[in-house]
Amino acid sequence: MKTDAQIKSDVEQELNWDPSVHAEQIGVSVQNGVVELDGHVGSYYDKWAAEQAALRTANVKSIASEIKVDLPSMPTRTDEDIARAAAHHLQWNLLVPDVVKVKVADGWVTLQGMVEWQFQKDEAERVVRPLVGVKGVSNAIQLKPKVSATGVKTKIEDALKRDAQIDANSITVETSDGTVTLRGRVRSWSEREEAEDTAFSAPGVAKVNNLIEISY
Repeated sequence: MKTDAQIKSDVEQELNWDPSVHAEQIGVSVQNGVVELDGHVGSYYDKWAAEQAALRTANVKSIASEIKVDLPSMPTRTDEDIARAAAHHLQWNLLVPDVVKVKVADGWVTLQGMVEWQFQKDEAERVVRPLVGVKGVSNAIQLKPKVSATGVKTKIEDALKRDAQIDANSITVETSDGTVTLRGRVRSWSEREEAEDTAFSAPGVAKVNNLIEISY
């Protein structure tokens, strides 16, 4: 088991290792495996990249992000500019259905609509995240699968066993009317997220309650 000081050092090294992260702008503190990030960055993508770097560091249980987005002093992009750019990027992405709509208020992007798969919802957010002028993203896209979740428990359990990144023996799967609940313990946040992604890949899944805990 690593101490909080060792985890802090690992997170700082991971932030410095990732070329997409401006590590010099990020402060790190750790208490009981929970990482707090603070600082000021120039874009929402910079904030997101720092958070992801911390989450994939071994022994991190969760993060509390106090990172602030301060857009650089350049000609301001209006909400209309951001909305137009986001709509164009979504339109040109084959993975995102044309039912996804964009609303922008004070630089904050809200995605709305209804899609069949979680990967479509995730892709829509990925597309708009790095756009200039974006201060944050709220992904309010809803899932409405077109197929039923027949036999989904077995399909997810089999998929977890196939995934080399997951210790499937430590995870239990419960299903009810398109909702999947995951329980158990894993070694890292990335393993927890991988299990959730696997569950969302099953046909008919509309919601995943990820109750997996991280222990080390």
